[in-house]
Amino acid sequence: MITLLQHKITCPLPEINQVTRWLIQVTQQHEKEIEELNYIFCSDDYLYQLNKQYLNHDSLTDVITFDLSEQSQDVIIGEAYISVDRVKENAKQFDAIFTYELLRVMVHALLHLLGYKDETPEEKEQIHALEDYWIGKLRSKESDLFENK
Repeated sequence: MITLLQHKITCPLPEINQVTRWLIQVTQQHEKEIEELNYIFCSDDYLYQLNKQYLNHDSLTDVITFDLSEQSQDVIIGEAYISVDRVKENAKQFDAIFTYELLRVMVHALLHLLGYKDETPEEKEQIHALEDYWIGKLRSKESDLFENK
């Protein structure tokens, strides 16, 4: 089950059924399945506090992912907290549509839950290439998700 939640903010979210099909496809490609995945869209302030509290990072970020699937390597159970403020800022910076950037961050979080890291330059290059690949696959199938919202 994939859930999209908003924590004290309101933002345009992509159509859940299309996004769910896409995220399941990403997961199946890695021979895993999603048992429970919650995306929580929040403010910079809220995510900053989570970043400090749980990761001891004193900085803004666009996403923090918590892997809650302790017992099984084949099942995804997790939460991804996404700062809508950061996503909007990134979309401006990269001259991208908000929905495109939001979906990029959503798949980035899922890739973390699938075991990909982004701590070294090589890992960052790999995870960004996978983001581009999956966004490309979604764009070719579900172009209406990329309307400027």
